Amino acid sequence: MDYEEKAKSVADCLMGYRKDASGWKVCKKSNDVVVSWRPSSEFLGNVYKGEGIVNGSPENVWECLKPIPNGLRVSWDKNVKMFQLLEQITEDISIFRTVTPSAAMGIIAPRDFVDVILIKQYEDGTISSNASNVIHAGCPPQSGYVRGFNHPCGCICVPVSGEPKKTQVFSFFQTDLSGLLPRSVVDSFFPSSMTEFYSNLSKAVKSLKDL
Repeated sequence: MDYEEKAKSVADCLMGYRKDASGWKVCKKSNDVVVSWRPSSEFLGNVYKGEGIVNGSPENVWECLKPIPNGLRVSWDKNVKMFQLLEQITEDISIFRTVTPSAAMGIIAPRDFVDVILIKQYEDGTISSNASNVIHAGCPPQSGYVRGFNHPCGCICVPVSGEPKKTQVFSFFQTDLSGLLPRSVVDSFFPSSMTEFYSNLSKAVKSLKDL
């Protein structure tokens, strides 16, 4: 598999989601985020988009968001228990195993995901993480975890013009959780977890600024 080519195509895909306003339906709002969805063209499920402004510089927001082993994200993101680096492809492209805890009062069992992840920086200061599922010989399915599959997903941190201490954060999730989960559970899980994601991100950034 050409990991580099796949990773770059994911980055293009997410930017396309960001710019294409058609077909999105708002499903949840809070003070931190507006969550929308539309049918995925990648699998038989939905793609979810979160959009919100976080009080913090892009550098601080990214410090909290970046997917790295022993990084800050595992301390605040309740849907990430561990990032395990499987292979470093290039300076900006890696293969990771992500472990998630049980959720929805135990209805959703612990899962793991194997993804190629590209960290991409743009000339305007935007920085993004871009991930999608891959097969890696070093990480076959493991007992105790349901193997899920992320289709193009990630986060985009965009500087706010004239507001150096604010960051516009887009997040995209389109995940096949696998297993025999009721559709109603899946459809309610993502909007709720994304709302919590933004709330906890804002708190994490504030804590980082207060250090």
